[in-house]
Amino acid sequence: MNAPGQVLVMNQNVQRESGKKAQIANITAAKAISDIIRSTLGPRSMLKMLLDPMGIIMTNDGNSILREVDVAHPAAKSMIELARTQDEEVGDGTTSVIVLAGEMLKVSLPFFERNIHPTIICQGYMRALEDALKVMEEIATEIDPEDDTLLDQIVDAAVGTKFGSRYGSIIRTLAIQAVKTVATLNEDGVMDVDIKRYARIEKIAGGDIEDSMVLNGCMINKDVLHHKMPRLIVNPRVLLLDCALEYKKGESNTNIEITNEEDFAALLEIEEAYIKEMCETIISFNPTVVVTEKGTSDLAIHYLVKAGITALRRLRKTDNNRLAKCCGATIVNKVEEIQESDIGTQCGKFESKKLGDEWWSYFVECREPKACTILVRGGTRDTQYEIARNLNDAMQVARNVVCNPKLLPGGGATEMAVAQALKRKAAEVEGVASIPYAAVGEALEIVPQTLAENCGANTIRVVTALRAKHANNEGPTWGIDGHKGTLADMAELGVWEPFVVKSQTIKTAIESACLLLRIDDIHSGISKKDKGGGGGQPSEEDMKGEEHQS
Repeated sequence: MNAPGQVLVMNQNVQRESGKKAQIANITAAKAISDIIRSTLGPRSMLKMLLDPMGIIMTNDGNSILREVDVAHPAAKSMIELARTQDEEVGDGTTSVIVLAGEMLKVSLPFFERNIHPTIICQGYMRALEDALKVMEEIATEIDPEDDTLLDQIVDAAVGTKFGSRYGSIIRTLAIQAVKTVATLNEDGVMDVDIKRYARIEKIAGGDIEDSMVLNGCMINKDVLHHKMPRLIVNPRVLLLDCALEYKKGESNTNIEITNEEDFAALLEIEEAYIKEMCETIISFNPTVVVTEKGTSDLAIHYLVKAGITALRRLRKTDNNRLAKCCGATIVNKVEEIQESDIGTQCGKFESKKLGDEWWSYFVECREPKACTILVRGGTRDTQYEIARNLNDAMQVARNVVCNPKLLPGGGATEMAVAQALKRKAAEVEGVASIPYAAVGEALEIVPQTLAENCGANTIRVVTALRAKHANNEGPTWGIDGHKGTLADMAELGVWEPFVVKSQTIKTAIESACLLLRIDDIHSGISKKDKGGGGGQPSEEDMKGEEHQS
């Protein structure tokens, strides 16, 4: 029996956590996620082995690990989303952002016991973020993006923490070469480097990692359509099509009634005449390689072989776009609309050859290609996949420097410099907000601390010595040598990180911590069909859902 006067508003099947209990649950979940990948930070980091139905993944890339981890708690899912955002925005710092966000929440735990309101904690955090960004602007070093020595050091610092660090020089060279190929200067003077679209990594088993290279053009996993078509063409004229070289079929069921048997022969003749006309139009422009995204009929292949033209069919849209960037061709949607200017003439050599178990078509020796293929060779599939992930991170770092040529010292130096600056400024902050403000500085020290921890150094002694260096203003470039676990000047060691990556890491970590701290109520178990047992009218969405189910 319910107590007299008690009114039940919420459905009794719904689980509900509110107030301090919900906040502590969120903080615990976020800490659990950050503890999973804390050991993967720095050059002496550990690898994680993830088992799933598709096979085994061995990696120390924060985003790759969290993508595979299956979690149930909503706050933990939100933390995993952070790594994905960081990876999409700047491509590096995925581990740092999770470790930092977890620590930001961990240092806020005592504030709840002291009954400080979450809004005040968030105010302190956000003010600390503003000041941290100012400090980072002050200690940032501007560089010339054409300076290859510094660019090499930055990419080395990114690759050094990964599995592929032993092949650092190879990955570094591939990444920088690919980024410089893809980089284009927009009309407004801004550098545009679209790695995702125009730099493709092809992983082919066999060979050594030293055999990996950036092609001066593209390679596509297709073979020529007929064995008599030429497999090697120097200075090809490339025509790219987005239409089928076959008779157009009816969209849905098409019925044709034929009264005479001659009519059927006439139908076939019309089809053949249509394909012949298409091929004659193409041949009149004298291309040597024809590439289409759609199908090509046997008859069309016959006419093209007779004309000595090599053809490829059913290319992916992305491959065709890259090919257009390499050869200087324009993708044509209709055979009737082909013009001489649409033919690509910037490619130096077309070659179709077997690599591994499959045939590949190479469009190489291009003049000023704005897209490229990175060919990754290696012993095992796992090695190749991990090298490809590391290469992707290296390219993102190189891209960040080319687009925004500002650097910050790595090895926990930036975090410690910002932490000391925040501790000094905390006295100027009025009221209770100064307590969470100072806590941000404390939380930032987790990065140098974790670096020291992961390479087996005496954490307390090393971090205290580093704190003393920064407190005595001996320079903001003092950090921890991730290999030896000792203090080192990052400028001398050449460990630099892009400004964009560092600032994005701290921004994302603090903003996500504030978001999770402001949650004071968690409802779970709300079902679509029985929303709290209310007797209201079903919404339009519900009605649509029921129509689909019926």
